[in-house]
Amino acid sequence: MSVPLIERVAVSVYRIPTSAPESDGTFAWNSTMLVLVEIVAGGKYGLGYTYADTATAVLVHDLLGPAIEGRDVHQAPAIVAELAAKVRNLGRGGITAMAISAIDVALWDLRAKLLNVPLAALLGMVRAEVALYGSGGFTSYTIEMLQEQLAGWVEDGILRVKMKVGRDPKADLDRVAAAREAIGSAELFVDANGAYARKQAIALAPSYSQLGVTWFEEPVDHEDLEGLRQVCERSPGGMEIAAGEYAYGSRTFRRLLEAGAVDVLQADATRCGGYTGFLAADALCGAWMLPLSSHCAPSLHLPVACAARQVRHMEYFYDHVRIEHLLFDGVNRPVNGKLAPDLSRPGLGLELKRSDAQRYAA
Repeated sequence: MSVPLIERVAVSVYRIPTSAPESDGTFAWNSTMLVLVEIVAGGKYGLGYTYADTATAVLVHDLLGPAIEGRDVHQAPAIVAELAAKVRNLGRGGITAMAISAIDVALWDLRAKLLNVPLAALLGMVRAEVALYGSGGFTSYTIEMLQEQLAGWVEDGILRVKMKVGRDPKADLDRVAAAREAIGSAELFVDANGAYARKQAIALAPSYSQLGVTWFEEPVDHEDLEGLRQVCERSPGGMEIAAGEYAYGSRTFRRLLEAGAVDVLQADATRCGGYTGFLAADALCGAWMLPLSSHCAPSLHLPVACAARQVRHMEYFYDHVRIEHLLFDGVNRPVNGKLAPDLSRPGLGLELKRSDAQRYAA
């Protein structure tokens, strides 16, 4: 049996305009960039992607891609570990972590395709489908836009929805009340993206709880572990504090857990080291007996969310759902608020729509 050696690593970048201006508590944007990595071996190609910018693609093209060409694709864990060592002097977070994450996902996809099995099965499924929560509700939306989007998810069977807060704290309670009116008894989550100060978040938590908010995400800056711990300890019963989307590896996840900074850990495979990093986060959640939720990129997270034991649900983020449908074939649609992988398709199950994607090439 011939050993499948990595023949080529290609990287491309796509800039997709938003359907309307978007903002959260600390950031505003009108386009989103996707960096796609494709790895060829044994007559197959695997794809992985991250939501980053052209600097990430340059790193893959100039340094990381050439470093893995000629390697045995089944040595993927060793390859990824070596890449982490290679970027030591560049820093192991941010751009470097996102580049390695996309490579890790592409290697998993390629290995599954070479074996002609769905990636969810290769990873080892513990569930056949994953619950979703609809995510959007940007601070740039009017009340009418906010209500229409959140209510639309509920009507489609997604009975958990999340909105952004923190841009204008004086208006937040009215916006959350309007959201509650629109969604009825569905679960309501809020995400401040670190916009609040510690005491501000602690003061707002009871008011949010009275409006039926059960999830308060990044109430303070994600690096303020002491602040997150304080909000955790002082929030009403029934309200969970979530963070972790900006963790670039297992050490950061561990620090969040050791600090008692979260009730639910979030992990993003496009940032934290791909599927390998996501499964490490799952193992840590198992040790701490806490739930795990995936951040954004639902099509990418679906196989690993089916395999990760501590996963409670996935974020069905408006921006990324739209982009995944624009760029890829094989994107599944929710049924009764859940997403299930197509087990008839090998690997991740996604194929780039090259002609459609070209119009967004950056």
